Formats: sequence, structure tokens, C-alpha cells
Amino acid sequence: MLTIRNTKVRTLLRYAIPFLLVPLLVAVGAVAFEGKRYLIISLGIAVLALLLFMTGFERRNIGSRRMVITAIMTALAVFGRFIPVFKPITAIVVLTAVYLGAEAGFFCGALSVLLSNIYFGQGPWTPFQMLGFGLIGLLAGYLGRVLERSRVLLALYGAAAGVLYSLMMDVWTVLWYSGGFDGKLYLAAIGSAVPFTVVYAVSNAAFLMLLYRPVGNKLRRIKRKYGV
Repeated sequence: MLTIRNTKVRTLLRYAIPFLLVPLLVAVGAVAFEGKRYLIISLGIAVLALLLFMTGFERRNIGSRRMVITAIMTALAVFGRFIPVFKPITAIVVLTAVYLGAEAGFFCGALSVLLSNIYFGQGPWTPFQMLGFGLIGLLAGYLGRVLERSRVLLALYGAAAGVLYSLMMDVWTVLWYSGGFDGKLYLAAIGSAVPFTVVYAVSNAAFLMLLYRPVGNKLRRIKRKYGV
């Protein structure tokens, strides 16, 4: 696997990709292309997610090992979307980020959506979903040391992530419905989505409480064994 050796370039990309380039790409797809080039936008986000992942390591062998583990977690996250009603995808993305790093969390979140939507259906909502799950993983990675030490804080983060994801997807709902952003429609969308948001937030917290120990222990042992 290729590596990015220049420290300044890695640092620049580490923050520019998730907070500038990916949101800009999503905005361009939604506004300029009116959601009609969503597959190109989605693939562009996937490439940026891979590039972001590459900024998380310096040595090639460590990066390859982390990629294999992250790919396995991404496959589990994809499978998690097939569970009806209560979906553990967010919990898996968060645990990936906590134990493997913020870049791995963003990669797992974004790619799991793109891959699972091959079955659930690709559309102009896919880039928004990729950005949402990617940021959930990224922020969990930034808070990794704190979240790893407390199951309660981990569960609270999962609940908050559910709310934030719902708020982000409501932006897409308004853009799709009206062709532009409307504050009143956005508030209406938030209100109508409250029952679904509550279920999603609670299920995130429940799955994190349930998976914290078994998945966390396995990832911790893998990290020690393979030096990732």
C-alpha cells in the first residue's frame, strides 16, 4: 500500500478531506448537479476516504495490516444494515474508529454505506449518508481515548451520533423536496422524523453497550498482536 511520507501534507489532508473536500463535493453534487451525478460524487468520496485513511500511518506494513482489519469491520458494518429496524452499523463504525483511529472510522463509515446501498439502492442521498457516517467515525476516533475508557460515554456518543445523523439527512430531505434549503421545511422535517430519530439514537446506544466488551477486546488484542 502507498504511504504519504511528508508530515505536513499528511496533516493538511487529514483535516482538509473530511471537513472541506468531502462536504464541498457533497454540496456540489446536491446543488450544481441537482443530485443527478450522485454515483460520480459517491465514488469521489470513496477515493477521498481512502486517501484520508492513508494519512493515518507512516509505514507501509502497518498500513496494510490496518487496512485488512478495517476492511473486515466495514464488511461487518455492511452486514449490520441488513438487520431490520435496529441496525448496528453505527456501533461498528464507532468501535472501528475508537480502536483503529479516526481515519479508519471515516473510511469504514463512508464505504459501508456505499457498498450496502448496492442492495438498498444508490441515489442522491448516498453522498449525504457517506458524509454522515464518515464524520460519525471520524469524531469517534478523535475522542477514542475517552470513549474507550467509559461504556457510558460511548453509549451517549452513539445516541448523539444518531441525532446528528438524522439532522444531516433532513438537510437532504429539504433539498430534495424544495430544490433549495428552506428553514421552515427543515424544522418540519426534523419534527416529523422525531420518532425515527429516537429509535435510531436508542438503538445506537444499546448496540454500543452490548458490543463494547466483546468487539473492543478482540480489536485490542489484534492491535497488540500485529502492532497497529
